[in-house]
Amino acid sequence: MIDTEMTPKPWPAVSLSEANRMLTASGMPLEIEEREIRGVLLKVWKHAPGNLREVFLQGRKHGSKTFLVHEDERIDFESFSRASIHVAHHLKQLGVSRGDRVALAMRNLPQWPVCFFASLLIGAIVVPLNAWWTGRELHYALEDSGSKLLFVDAERFERIAPWRDKLPSLEHQFLGLDALIGPSQAWQDLSDLPCPDDAIDPDDDATIFYTSGTTGHPKGALGTHRNTINSVWSAAHLAARNFFRRGQTPPPPDPQAAPRANLLSVPFFHVTGCQAILCPALFLGTKIVMMHKWDAERAMQLIERERITGAGGVPTIAWQLLEHPMRHRYDLSSLELVSYGGAPAAAELVRQIRHQWPHALAGTGWGMTETSSTCTHHSAEDYEMHPESCGPALPNCELKVCDDAGQPLPIGTIGELWARGPNVVKGYWNKPQATAETFIDGWVKTGDLATLDEEGFCTIVDRKKDILIRGGENIYCIEVESALYEHPAVMDAAVIGRPHRVLGEEPVAIVHCKAGSSVSEVGLKAWVAERLAAFKVPVLICFEAETLPRNANGKIIKSELRKRLAQNA
Repeated sequence: MIDTEMTPKPWPAVSLSEANRMLTASGMPLEIEEREIRGVLLKVWKHAPGNLREVFLQGRKHGSKTFLVHEDERIDFESFSRASIHVAHHLKQLGVSRGDRVALAMRNLPQWPVCFFASLLIGAIVVPLNAWWTGRELHYALEDSGSKLLFVDAERFERIAPWRDKLPSLEHQFLGLDALIGPSQAWQDLSDLPCPDDAIDPDDDATIFYTSGTTGHPKGALGTHRNTINSVWSAAHLAARNFFRRGQTPPPPDPQAAPRANLLSVPFFHVTGCQAILCPALFLGTKIVMMHKWDAERAMQLIERERITGAGGVPTIAWQLLEHPMRHRYDLSSLELVSYGGAPAAAELVRQIRHQWPHALAGTGWGMTETSSTCTHHSAEDYEMHPESCGPALPNCELKVCDDAGQPLPIGTIGELWARGPNVVKGYWNKPQATAETFIDGWVKTGDLATLDEEGFCTIVDRKKDILIRGGENIYCIEVESALYEHPAVMDAAVIGRPHRVLGEEPVAIVHCKAGSSVSEVGLKAWVAERLAAFKVPVLICFEAETLPRNANGKIIKSELRKRLAQNA
């Protein structure tokens, strides 16, 4: 029985399965039904928008509320909507139509969401390109996707210029949007054109997000409107689930409450920035505050100025905010959620967030490009009770742990994580063999090693290809990294293998310490030895003066660390 009062109860008052059952029951906003998609029976949100144009039109209803903030630029929902519709009309006039690929190569700017939704409104497929890529890498993705049109900022324009003549399918290229609709300050004065109304099915192609390409050329994950909408709708599920787990019903919306605001520290061109942040924010009327470049003190200034309610990225960002010597100069009381992912996070981080910001929840989750971002999510008391876990699957998604033959393993056994649901993409663009190897009967083989417990809480153990074998013993890098992260002085940590003539390889750790903190190599080895078997203790610990190198997704670039280690050796 769910209580309408907010009285505290023992945790959990309601089991996870029962909370999900009540949340998704017939007649509930989060009701789930089964539907056959590409020959597989999947669970879908019954009342979710039918396509991303419906998400866009719902966002337009927020009118004069501020939507995008970048430096001195402030764009409200109506101005954003008019700009997107105008660009959509320009695209149609240029001959861009359903199924054509439109590429975006720019940093986080207000123009990015405009180009993204303008393309979707006419049924085109958006190809977000990694703004950190070189000209050669940008050329590869533009050629592979067969993009017909490219929106680009000045820096990417220079990188792609030498390759422009080698892209015969690229018919149009625009440096920003000023030539089409003027600067952002003028968007509010644009005429009110009708929104394109071409028929768009939930399972029509919508996006091609390229994977990180750690094992060769990046692969383009072909996603549908339904894939992204799953993340939009699931954003409402987590908060509601937390209330139901407490035996309470969520409070009704407060029209007098301050607007919600997210500090964006991840790129739009990544599924987290686009599908887990941008699209839900548009639908729900949440303000997005963009940073030109991550800086912890600048972030605190923006949190105070914009009354930010949600912030995060990778665990390092959360630690930098918590540990910054100037933190007490800023009013950070508006924070309600500090969420992160993409790297191991020590249990101490969860405790520190709750201790230093009593009104804020810590949150994490797991997903990948192939699952359109969110597949599991985790916060509140569940996260505090299971700090090593990335949470349970969304109620309309499934997880299983399999052996190398694809057979399910018992609860608690380490194996490869497989995922299935309406969030899993159709496959890889123009790569039938890779698609057949990775996507099986609606399931995606994630390449992550994980365990599941009796309730369904998932714990990522390591990447399948990121284990060390020392004298026949498997060492899961993430396990050693987690032990290192538990040390109060450690800010960043990565474990890599070093060749060994007899043992094959042995573990080496690269560590960056928090400002004002230090620990010796001997002391840190002893710390790990207290927690893990002796063969897992790093034989060498190298200390870096700066935070460890990361890619645009926030993941540590171990290939760069291996190069440094080899050079130093």
